[in-house]
Amino acid sequence: MQSKQLFNVLFREKPAMMLVELKNAKGEMYASSLAKKIDCTYSHVVKILQEMERENLIHFNKQGRLKLLTLTKKGTDVAEGIDRIRNII
Repeated sequence: MQSKQLFNVLFREKPAMMLVELKNAKGEMYASSLAKKIDCTYSHVVKILQEMERENLIHFNKQGRLKLLTLTKKGTDVAEGIDRIRNII
């Protein structure tokens, strides 16, 4: 994915909120709980998460039937940047 496409993915409201929610999560986070937190459908969240995984922003850790979400170093850096920009605005 080119940088412009990645920028367009991340700076839509829901994907940006997803990264910030994952960064600020106190406990384990799953796609279903993330969907509820950002008021989005589960299928839409999973589609965005798959794009983020391809770009090495998140990682799925399979625990039985559930997939735990974790941010990678790159994902954490991007989420912190989004959070800083959101606070500036």
